[in-house]
Amino acid sequence: MLASEAGASQNTLYAYRNDLAAAASGLSRGLANASAEDLATLAPEWRNLANSTVARRLAALRRFFDFLQDDGIRTDNPAASLARPRIERPLPRILDSDEVLALFRVAEDKAASGEPMALRNLTLLELLYGSGLRATELVSLPRLAVRPGQPFLIIRGKGSKERFVPVSTRAAAAVARWSEVLGGDSKWLFPSRTKHLSRVRLFQILRSLAAEAGLAPERVSPHVLRHAFATHLLAGGADLRALQTLLGHADIGTTQIYTHVDSDRLVRLVNERHPLARLR
Repeated sequence: MLASEAGASQNTLYAYRNDLAAAASGLSRGLANASAEDLATLAPEWRNLANSTVARRLAALRRFFDFLQDDGIRTDNPAASLARPRIERPLPRILDSDEVLALFRVAEDKAASGEPMALRNLTLLELLYGSGLRATELVSLPRLAVRPGQPFLIIRGKGSKERFVPVSTRAAAAVARWSEVLGGDSKWLFPSRTKHLSRVRLFQILRSLAAEAGLAPERVSPHVLRHAFATHLLAGGADLRALQTLLGHADIGTTQIYTHVDSDRLVRLVNERHPLARLR
């Protein structure tokens, strides 16, 4: 149902499967036959988990029992009465512009040698920071995703929703250089031995560049660069609606978190642009 009706991504399917399997492993009667009392026995096992993890598992349970109700397999949803933990959305980790530039200096110095893997790594960095792609979206790009003279990508993101993503002149040039040395007949822009570059390998590449740039490797990831893309655009004057479109957020509430990250700019905006600021 999640795949065919809800259009959930493969990563979402994995997450639901893992959460439901974890819940089922602690229930003697199995998951489909569990009562509200049975589910309540999971609480001690989940006590040491983060609130966000517990909330995700509860959401998976509610969705599962909703499905059983809709299909007439059950008449109740025993997960509906379970208390939800309070969730405070954390501010995203970001890099400042100088730190991003330090990453680029390392990647560009290496790419100057013309070594294929160095060209690939620079291209990955250009598309991550220049277009705000998610890790999965980036590594699974088709070989001809970036076409000469076409300043945008058509990305199929979460929930199989398509969106336009801009490709900067720098990123397009990096893709062109990488494509010249790519060779072979792979259908992926970033191929590996069997398929395309994995998300794990992308993490490793970025953290290696971070270490060489003098940054703490644990501070750098594909999602951190996506956050930097959004925050730096907002600081440069982009509006939230445009940012929502670029990031592929279904709910603008998800995008609004970047207003908290860039709160200093918003204070300056009020002080400089509000009519009261001009009154002496």
